[in-house]
Amino acid sequence: MPAGPSTAARTPFVLLVVLLLGGGLITLLLLNSALNEGSFELSELKKRTTELTDEQQALQRDVDASFEPDALARRARELGMVPGGGPAFLNPDGTVRGVPSKAPPAPVVAPPPTTPAAGPPAASPSAGAPSPTPTAGPAPGASTASGTPAAQPSTSPGR
Repeated sequence: MPAGPSTAARTPFVLLVVLLLGGGLITLLLLNSALNEGSFELSELKKRTTELTDEQQALQRDVDASFEPDALARRARELGMVPGGGPAFLNPDGTVRGVPSKAPPAPVVAPPPTTPAAGPPAASPSAGAPSPTPTAGPAPGASTASGTPAAQPSTSPGR
């Protein structure tokens, strides 16, 4: 038997197997690279989620601290509020229960001292220039020069 035709028939088969194995290896390499890239992105997103969760918890602690009774009382004092007097309640039949009392006067708090800013003093707006603030109209309930009552501005929303 001649040796020529049998080796010629094996060569395309061997070449096909080598190409399939090489293509499979390249496909696995690309798939592995894509999975690793996704893994890195996932770990980065988990890290960012942890940072944002920590920040959210810190902000929530700050909000909770601002609503504590001591913080509310301090802020109320800063705004000039004072504790109310004794309350009185109306019963359903119209009688008053309790003795109402006035709130104590607010303590006078001096504003903090201000330091002068460096640089030339700013010109006051009243030094020759007209005031940019609009002037107020007649007082509520006042009458105009013709003797008719002045129109009252509406205080209801939507008008």
